[in-house]
Amino acid sequence: MAEITPYSAFRDEKHSKEVSEARFKKLFDEADAMSIQGYLPNGTVVYWNQASEKIYGYTAEEALGGNLLDLIIPADIRQEVEGAVNWMFESGQGIPAGRLALKHKNGHAVHVHSSHTVITIPNHPPVLFCMDADMSSLVRAEAELRIAAAAFESQQGMFITDAQGVILRVNQAFTLTTGYSAEEAVGKTPRLIRSDYHPAAYYEAMWQSLLDTGFWQGEIWNRRKNGEVYANWITITAVRDEKGQITHYVCSQIDITQRKDAEAQIMHLAFYDPLTRLPNRRLLLDRLQQAIAASARNQSVGALLFIDLDNFKTLNDTLGHDVGDRLLQQVAERLTACIRKNDTVARLGGDEFLVMLEDLSQNPQEAATQAEAAAQKILETLNQNYQLGSHNYTGSVSIGITLFSKQANVDELLKQADLAMYEAKSSGRNSLRFFDLEMQKAVTLRAELLNGLQEALREQQFWLYYQPQVDHAGHITGAEALVRWERPGVGLVSSVEFIPVAEESGLIKPLGLWVLETACSQLADWALKPESAALTLSVNVSSVQFNCADFVEQVLEILHKTGANAQHLKLELTESLLVEKVDEVIAKMSALKAHGVGFSLDDFGTGYSSLAYLRRLPLDQLKIDRSFVRDLLDDPNSVAIAQTIIDLSQTMGLSVIAEGVETEIQRVLLASLGCHAYQGYLFGRPLPIEQLQELLIAQLITSELVI
Repeated sequence: MAEITPYSAFRDEKHSKEVSEARFKKLFDEADAMSIQGYLPNGTVVYWNQASEKIYGYTAEEALGGNLLDLIIPADIRQEVEGAVNWMFESGQGIPAGRLALKHKNGHAVHVHSSHTVITIPNHPPVLFCMDADMSSLVRAEAELRIAAAAFESQQGMFITDAQGVILRVNQAFTLTTGYSAEEAVGKTPRLIRSDYHPAAYYEAMWQSLLDTGFWQGEIWNRRKNGEVYANWITITAVRDEKGQITHYVCSQIDITQRKDAEAQIMHLAFYDPLTRLPNRRLLLDRLQQAIAASARNQSVGALLFIDLDNFKTLNDTLGHDVGDRLLQQVAERLTACIRKNDTVARLGGDEFLVMLEDLSQNPQEAATQAEAAAQKILETLNQNYQLGSHNYTGSVSIGITLFSKQANVDELLKQADLAMYEAKSSGRNSLRFFDLEMQKAVTLRAELLNGLQEALREQQFWLYYQPQVDHAGHITGAEALVRWERPGVGLVSSVEFIPVAEESGLIKPLGLWVLETACSQLADWALKPESAALTLSVNVSSVQFNCADFVEQVLEILHKTGANAQHLKLELTESLLVEKVDEVIAKMSALKAHGVGFSLDDFGTGYSSLAYLRRLPLDQLKIDRSFVRDLLDDPNSVAIAQTIIDLSQTMGLSVIAEGVETEIQRVLLASLGCHAYQGYLFGRPLPIEQLQELLIAQLITSELVI
């Protein structure tokens, strides 16, 4: 310990004073629990014991001669401390003891309980002695207690029990969550809030974990005072004494009921259709996978029933989507009522439903019979009248069925059921069909045709053939342009095969534009030659192509681009085009008619003929379908229909032409009925343009010779 300069004079005093100083120095220096410092009136440090070194971080050598205010007084209380020191030296009295937050050498706060005394020695300046007791541990303990108290009164419900599980204390959040006040809970065990949700073994496992590890965490369903059961996330921690014995348990609980409800809602949205509350595709696929596995174990057969509502789009378009939604909901209810408890009915989307039948017979034939019976029941149930608000509605459905067992593949099953459903719909709707290999072959062929069509469009593998149209004298007055596909390695592909695929896939749009532009280019070329300048050219237009919003603009652009005379172009439309959006069809026809384009109604009398719309259409010609022409000699009804079409065309001021005329007898009979324009093998097959051109030249030469 460095010697204290202001007290060196004591050594020259009497021996008793030296002894007193030594005792003083020994007592104060070795007072480890008490920091003692001495200061002169100007703040200069004249004494600094070992405890001060520990508490404040300055050695005696560093502190002696320094200034109190600079060493350990924080800036925020410097002025206050300086005033207090001055007062104590002036009054000769110490200020009352109290707690202070002073400053350590490294800058952190040092909490002390400080007392002061001023000692006056004759012939020496007075000295202020500060005696500081380190309160850091106490302050930390107090802070920890405050934190613990704040944590205990957090939003989490908490309670503390003794080692036997008796509740000693609960917080306010516990009371709010459970409904039990502190008075009602203290002295009880957690059985106070236990529900009957969990078996006894659940709690036994929980307590065993606490005994083994001192910790348990998990979900528990408890019961509030009002009887309501709610979900808690519980954390229990054991408190041990210095000997390792459990003295208390601290339990925190978070009410997760809302979270569980939200999880249930999310789960429902993920796996159930919000409109019908039926399982959706995702849940169905999961159940189907499980059903396949169960079929393998049980050696049983299952079935998938793919159900599609007939004419649902028409209902939606005419009565509105609200009415359509009501129908879907009622269909879902009826389907659910039709099936067994272990079966599944799901909504795949739109108006498509799927029923999965499990545990059918192990015999495939018997299983098929059971599936058919279930499908028939569904047909009958769904065909009954529906009350959709103020609308009475009677609908029908088409059902496709496929069986499955242990060899089944989920994706393939869905495709098979879907194919069978489309077969049922194609056969007239309101019926059911089983999947078979022939359907699969048809689908494979369609896919192969689709790929070929895409390549054909890229590689320009299409050609136009022209079938002559003649008058009563057999003179060629025009032709119908017919598309042909010359497929490499295959040859000519029938339009009966590829046109439906093109229409279903949408490829008919680019194909139809190519046909129209090629035909118009031919018209423009014909206009330059005397043998063909007066000819008309008919081009078939698909309903898919015609329904394009910019169809009129497309036709006019092609006419302008090719230079073809619009008055020599005739577009052939089918009656099926007129089923929906009649006003839009009439508007498009009228717009093209204003530019000179003519229209022929193809296959008239085979579909949806209605005088109500026929009289509004800007038509130029009706075409008698080949089916009526073929049966003229054998079927009086065909004769009557042909006569009606001819009379109707005359009444409406339209021309009429018969297609499919193959014999002279058919031509004569048609002429007797009043039809004098024909198209068919009797007058020529569809020909490449070169061969047709030869016929036209020959016809021109013949007519000139006659003249």
